[in-house]
Amino acid sequence: MAEAVIFDMDGVLIDSEPLHFKTDTEMLARLGIAEGEDYLNKFVGTSNPEMWRAILDEHGIDRDLDGILNAQRSLKLKLLKAEEWKPIDGIPELIRALRKFGLPIAVASSSSAIFIKEALKRIRLLDFVDVIVSGESVAHGKPEPDVFLRTAEIIGVEPRDCVVVEDSRNGVLAAKRAGMRCVGYKNPKSGDQDLTPAALVIDSFVGLSIATLLG
Repeated sequence: MAEAVIFDMDGVLIDSEPLHFKTDTEMLARLGIAEGEDYLNKFVGTSNPEMWRAILDEHGIDRDLDGILNAQRSLKLKLLKAEEWKPIDGIPELIRALRKFGLPIAVASSSSAIFIKEALKRIRLLDFVDVIVSGESVAHGKPEPDVFLRTAEIIGVEPRDCVVVEDSRNGVLAAKRAGMRCVGYKNPKSGDQDLTPAALVIDSFVGLSIATLLG
């Protein structure tokens, strides 16, 4: 039986992917890149440094990466704090059930640590999470397994004893490469994501049992 559950955050716990698309589209425009949400879909789940490094290389732009990341982070936090947010339907009930079941709960997200904590606080889930790991704190972001392997290490469990909940292709691939069971959540706000490598694909958390989640 699984000994820990690791949640991605954006698009799984909170419907924040549109916020990321809005911010990143604005950042693309500032760089003079005429691309939109369809272009950004392939980067869903990857860390911000890796995404912007790839974009700058692809378009042959010589700009300060740290400056771009700081501007992006500030804009995202501004948009996050400007709105009221709720957790995705069914998530609070699932989190409470896992807590009663005694399983450690972790969040492993490609967002920055400051954004993760602020978002969890806004949807009143921060106190339920035992471990938070940002993809920006490991050598390689999703689809590489680093963030999930680091999370398992902190919790103190073997990767094979973890269940990951993801909404992106890159996240599912990262979980699979880490040797973890992955449940894919089909969130229409996360773009066109191929979740077929996941052990289970769902379109709602409402009524999801722990037995089904853990397989």
